[in-house]
Amino acid sequence: MDYGRRNTKKYSFRCPDLKELRKLSSFVLDALDFKQRHGKILSILSADEATTFAQAGSVDAFEAIFVLLIYGLALFPNIDGFVDVNAIRLFLIRNPVPTLLGEMYFSLHLRNSKGGGTIVCCIPLMYKRFISHLPQTPAFVENKQCLRWSQRLMSLTNDDIDWYDPSLSSLEIIDSYGEFSNVPLIGTQGGINYNHALARRQLGFPLRDNPNNMLLEGLFYQKDKDPQHLKQKIVHAWHNVHRKGRSEFGPCNCVALEAYTLWVKKKAMELKMPYPCERPMSMVVVEPLTLPNQDVEELEDALIKIK
Repeated sequence: MDYGRRNTKKYSFRCPDLKELRKLSSFVLDALDFKQRHGKILSILSADEATTFAQAGSVDAFEAIFVLLIYGLALFPNIDGFVDVNAIRLFLIRNPVPTLLGEMYFSLHLRNSKGGGTIVCCIPLMYKRFISHLPQTPAFVENKQCLRWSQRLMSLTNDDIDWYDPSLSSLEIIDSYGEFSNVPLIGTQGGINYNHALARRQLGFPLRDNPNNMLLEGLFYQKDKDPQHLKQKIVHAWHNVHRKGRSEFGPCNCVALEAYTLWVKKKAMELKMPYPCERPMSMVVVEPLTLPNQDVEELEDALIKIK
């Protein structure tokens, strides 16, 4: 099916130099204990103070500065080489996940609305989130055909996507906050909402029908540009979190029924595709190398002579 083509936009990414930060990770004596107290931030990976404390044997001081550097330089980058006040506040709160999501969605939406530009968020996190759903088959990972990323992505089918992690199937998910019909998030530069009605399959739940338009209402504001006082409303809504699970959404069978699929195809026709569709990679079969019988006999004779 031809969904038509739309113009692509050019983006760049702010990628801080984490070379020195990675060197500091070697001073972490107990990685498991560090993970339990600070989360999985080691995997995200000028730090003179941290090095000094590490060499002096002050573990608590070293870890505090080290984690703060990760927050400021990797998780919430703003000014190159500096840890800004927002990162310090989030470090003290110790609950960066909602803000990380807000930063990522906010920056992507802002740059898309501007027609391109520099995306400022935790790039390693965004990359890990992206590739976690891609197939791990040799054909896709090795890319022996040297296809461009656009070609590889446009060749994927429904069966190729790794939709969700089964180990999370027993968890309840945050469905909405307060008066909001979805999940509003606050980042350091503004706020945006997360319409998880479009992402339930990534959480293992089935998608039976086209989403209710009310669930897809957009929310967006920029820092110092909030005439509707959305930030204040979001903060208030966080005190009333609505969670749902299997009893509301059904079993974790990770399926998309026809009604939802038709809705997605209709949206694709409206929005069009940035790249042409490619032949599904799962259908591309590399034929084994075969030799004519005469060549095989010649090789066997050569092997006998070598022996």
